Amino acid sequence: MNELAITVIGQDRPGIVADVAEVLAGVGANLTDSTMTRLRGHFAMTLVCTGPSAAEAEAALAPLAADGRLLATVRAVSGDSARAAVGEPYLMAVHGADRLGIVAAVTRVLAEAGGNVTDLTTRLTGPLYVLVAEVDLPPGTAGTLSQRLNEVAAGLGVVVTLRPAESDLL
Repeated sequence: MNELAITVIGQDRPGIVADVAEVLAGVGANLTDSTMTRLRGHFAMTLVCTGPSAAEAEAALAPLAADGRLLATVRAVSGDSARAAVGEPYLMAVHGADRLGIVAAVTRVLAEAGGNVTDLTTRLTGPLYVLVAEVDLPPGTAGTLSQRLNEVAAGLGVVVTLRPAESDLL
């Protein structure tokens, strides 16, 4: 069975999710994982599905992108690309005044500790910048990592919190 990674982006409007889902269902694509959001008036969708070939999915999505308001891309991915979570799930939150480099700095600290970002969302609301991330951390690293994150956060003028994720919330 084919596994595809599909992205759709464009100016937000009602019906994009329905249009894309209907087109993909019409060619036998089963949506297995997805994330969809609106970012400052733009819609962004990333999904993984199984079923048709990449060429079939591209051809089916082409009419939705024909007027240039949406951009759809399709890429075949291997089914073995999904790996089991390694480590312990944590939630990280960062908030403070917006400034250049917040995401780069805190994710670099995570990467250096062997942490893996599994989901990350940011929002700018007026002068307040908020980052929320789900991360998998190597066992036993949370204490040291939290200390290092606090050091980096202080240099950025933001506050960071790191706490174990409750499995029923994920």
